[in-house]
Amino acid sequence: MRQRLRLFIESDGLDEKLKQPEVSMELQEFTEILKDAVIWDRAWLKDLGDEQVRISADLYEVLTIYSQMRPSA
Repeated sequence: MRQRLRLFIESDGLDEKLKQPEVSMELQEFTEILKDAVIWDRAWLKDLGDEQVRISADLYEVLTIYSQMRPSA
């Protein structure tokens, strides 16, 4: 995964959000990174916990159904 340098500049009081480009990555790579971060209790998970992420409608549907399932006996 490439690291990117982000520059933050003063907004001159306009309170506009800086537009950041969207990037794509494979779900498998994404979940491996998150799994490792959860195992090692990385601080950035808590720091970024309120960030919004964009996911496809079908992935959202799968996640929603999965979260409503009861564990099997």
